[in-house]
Amino acid sequence: MKQYSYWDRLKKLNLMSLQRRRERYTIIHMWKMYNEVAPNSTNTRFYMNDRTGVKAEVPSLFSGARGTVKTKFFDSFAVKAARLWNTLPKKVNTADDLDQFKILLGRWLDQFPDCPPVTGYPTQNTNSILDWVLEVRAERGMC
Repeated sequence: MKQYSYWDRLKKLNLMSLQRRRERYTIIHMWKMYNEVAPNSTNTRFYMNDRTGVKAEVPSLFSGARGTVKTKFFDSFAVKAARLWNTLPKKVNTADDLDQFKILLGRWLDQFPDCPPVTGYPTQNTNSILDWVLEVRAERGMC
């Protein structure tokens, strides 16, 4: 396996990168919060949209906040988790059963490349689902 790059090893072993696994776990935790299986300690508000399914309200930030505060705010669980959840299609975010949700989530995640940034190698983006969804929408003219 040493002869393969990190990305190739992930593919050959059928594994997701650590970053992708963290984002997947965050999305699963949001499903649990919505379905009241886990406590909603961030007080995330969910609402139903007829066209796009269940959405999470992304917290807002005071517009005059300093740069370091903005960075920490946008990297917080409450913001990042809501943004990740809101990328899900209706078929996925409206699943009633956790096992079914995980299956649908896995299939949806499989459509995006998993090419985590590695020092010394060029990357297309940060590899976050948030970036890949934007790229796919831009390619399809869906901005």
